[in-house]
Amino acid sequence: MADRAHSRIVFSTGTGRVCPGCGWPANNCRCSTRAQGTIPTRIVAKLRMEKKGRGGKTVTVVDGLPANAAFLKELSQELKRLCGTGGAVADGAVELQGDLRDRVRECLTKKGWIVKG
Repeated sequence: MADRAHSRIVFSTGTGRVCPGCGWPANNCRCSTRAQGTIPTRIVAKLRMEKKGRGGKTVTVVDGLPANAAFLKELSQELKRLCGTGGAVADGAVELQGDLRDRVRECLTKKGWIVKG
């Protein structure tokens, strides 16, 4: 018989609690669902206009926002509705079709955010 004082578990099928979103253990979750409540109170948004790589089309980019997928999607929907244009969330920034910097600046300032650019 093996001595129990020197035994150790080599393999176990019991995994404990697992996060349904990412599959990692619940105490070491890697998905963004855990960070959804982490939106800073002071947001500094950076506005810029881009044309490069878009076939000459103008795009307004709102950058410097919190890296929270749900927050970015909601902001994108709100800005697209306000400006009456299309757009998308890409690389942690909101992109809107056209030169809409004045409308976007006014909307973000009303929210109490600091807007640069």
